[in-house]
Amino acid sequence: MHSPHDPYVRVRGAREHNLQGVDVDIPRDVLAVFTGVSGSGKSSLAFGTIYAEAQRRYFESVAPYARRLIHQVGAPKVGEITGLPPAVSLQQRRSAPTSRSSVGTVTNLSNSLRMLFSRAGDYPEGATRLDSDAFSPNTAAGACPECHGLGQVHRTTEELLVPDPALSIREGAIAAWPGAWQGKNLRDILDTLGHDVDRPWRELPAEEREWILFTDEQPVVTVHPVRDAERIQRPYQGTYMSARRYVMKTFSDTKSPTLRAKAERFLSSAPCPACGGSRLRPEALAVTFAGRNIAELAALPLAELARALRGTGEAARVLTADLRSRIAPVAELGLCYLSLDRATPTLSAGELQRLRLATQLRSGLFGVVYVLDEPSAGLHPADTEALLTVLERLKSAGNSVFVVEHHLDVVRGADWLVDVGPRAGEHGGRVLHSGPVAELERVAESATARFLFDRSPAPVRDVRSPGGQLKVGPVTRHNLRGVTAEFPLGVFTAVTGVSGSGKSTLIGEITEELSGVGRLVSVDQKPIGRTPRSNLATYTGLFDVVRKVFAATQEAKRRDYGVGRFSFNVAGGRCETCQGEGFVSVELLFLPSTYTPCPDCGGARYHPETLEVTYRERNIAQVLDLTVEAAADFFADTPAVARSLTTLLDVGLGYLRLGQPATELSGGEAQRIKLASELQRVRRGHTFYLLDEPTTGLHPADVEVLMRQLHGLVDAGHTVVVVEHDMTVVAGADWVIDLGPGGGDAGGRIVAAGPPAEVAGAAGSRTAPYLARALGQGR
Repeated sequence: MHSPHDPYVRVRGAREHNLQGVDVDIPRDVLAVFTGVSGSGKSSLAFGTIYAEAQRRYFESVAPYARRLIHQVGAPKVGEITGLPPAVSLQQRRSAPTSRSSVGTVTNLSNSLRMLFSRAGDYPEGATRLDSDAFSPNTAAGACPECHGLGQVHRTTEELLVPDPALSIREGAIAAWPGAWQGKNLRDILDTLGHDVDRPWRELPAEEREWILFTDEQPVVTVHPVRDAERIQRPYQGTYMSARRYVMKTFSDTKSPTLRAKAERFLSSAPCPACGGSRLRPEALAVTFAGRNIAELAALPLAELARALRGTGEAARVLTADLRSRIAPVAELGLCYLSLDRATPTLSAGELQRLRLATQLRSGLFGVVYVLDEPSAGLHPADTEALLTVLERLKSAGNSVFVVEHHLDVVRGADWLVDVGPRAGEHGGRVLHSGPVAELERVAESATARFLFDRSPAPVRDVRSPGGQLKVGPVTRHNLRGVTAEFPLGVFTAVTGVSGSGKSTLIGEITEELSGVGRLVSVDQKPIGRTPRSNLATYTGLFDVVRKVFAATQEAKRRDYGVGRFSFNVAGGRCETCQGEGFVSVELLFLPSTYTPCPDCGGARYHPETLEVTYRERNIAQVLDLTVEAAADFFADTPAVARSLTTLLDVGLGYLRLGQPATELSGGEAQRIKLASELQRVRRGHTFYLLDEPTTGLHPADVEVLMRQLHGLVDAGHTVVVVEHDMTVVAGADWVIDLGPGGGDAGGRIVAAGPPAEVAGAAGSRTAPYLARALGQGR
């Protein structure tokens, strides 16, 4: 029995995901870093076991009715955990933020600013004092009535709705209309109403064109369809909807991202004429503080906002001091270039997590375990030092800080290191070391030790010669002001700079229309699917081939099973009890719904008869449960499957299961799956590859694997451009474009461009000293 004052969190028998009955002791009140290659099990230990158990214990103390309102993570597979304090999790996974969510709402800074205007603002003579809600665009009291607090109005024009006026309505002149039956239905209604659907659009009278596109009327008519030879179509009642009405309805109501994107093509956005894009009512905008209204202050970068709040009157002193103290930790984490009105969806996952971290610094909690997921993601090396200071402050306040991390500078700054491995998936899941950082050097099988203690200089690599130049710009967007950049073709280029310097904005200007690009492949970190039905096998096209293999077996032919029978999305092949989901929801009185494996298929997702068909003694569900590595052996003599699996192995994803749901994959894993899908295609001609921080979430050993693939693409005659903070990657590039020198208004310029050795010596570059270190002393 451990004493109640045991200074360790002791985990016994952890079996979550690939953990192999792990026993580990981690001291409290320290900065403990969890390391290991991607898929080794470090997140399963930190988040899936330690944080999940702390969460479960907290929920046990909550009233059953209240528990229904909270999303629960479920009990982890672990023998026991002792010495575990309450836990706070700061993960990279983002919820779906709306355009109403902003930097100000995430950090609660907006509340403080609204209070300042309500209590200490300069009101026009005779104006009534406003409540703080009146300064929020997200409340009925404050939102501009014209745009409902969104700041933008969406309009459409004849030119957008009818791009080719030489066509007739029958030929598809109204491009905004839906295809298939619904589009034909609208055309038939117009025909019935007496409009000429066979005359070129431009020849129709102006009033007629105006009515067809923009009317709010919805006449109902009886349509007599033209008879097809094959079938008789009966008359029906059809309701007319103008092109504008259809587009606006689709844009505001549809749940489908594809349909919404299509509708957006026919809309132009403009700042709301009533509020000028400020999102607020005139009464709120009439109130000023330090000579500016609330919208003007919210649009300032945080560093400038802090300066604008200095030296204000006595009445506002307490409120402005509170605001400045809230801005300080955000600035400390290198985010002072953001403004309060910056919409949350435009932030990277790393920026969002650091904003939450800044908020926690102000919370004053002590005695808790903070569990963080790669807080250095998307951070320039110059900002990593500030991050370590912030983590140290959380610890000094009496907390334990457990961090899943790959950045070697953060690892070196730890008090305690938990290294999981040695490799990924079934070859990992063991704790190789739990102790002080320096002692890891003695652990021979640790992949982390090789990089952490290797002091040999980086190998000298011959810089490739470009086969031409791609000129981009001049670009004036966000903080870029008339910037022109030249990207060499046929080489590996790294775009560097501190957070917010304008890197992503610059590469976002590269399109297939530019001379020299050829085919453009942009590989981002967006999810490969939003539901568990989308998985690694379906995304890569691998599942189509596997289903054909099963359909070609003797047993499948005897039963007359086609390819569709082996899909868990199709009636007949899937288990009907769970509709191919693999689990069912169990409703419990007064408790939240819980999910349990389907009682009929046991989580296999298929109809029992489908599972009777086997290929090499495995059914389709067992094949989907194989890891990429195991499947590569299983399908070694099936070329179409083997090619897909080999490319997945080449980008270091051998540990993932074929049927792993898309919802369980990290951004880095999703990006590498997209890259693997691209690598398996037969490429003809020049391809321009764009990757935004491809090493995010990767252990240095996985970075090596990925770089081999990317350099292989360049050796095959293609162009690769990466936005990157990892200096080992930058040191191995042929060309570097460094933006800065700072973020936001202090950035947006090209500080240096040239081979790595040249940029490493550039004056005024924040990247140069770190690049010089990577070139001079390797890792």
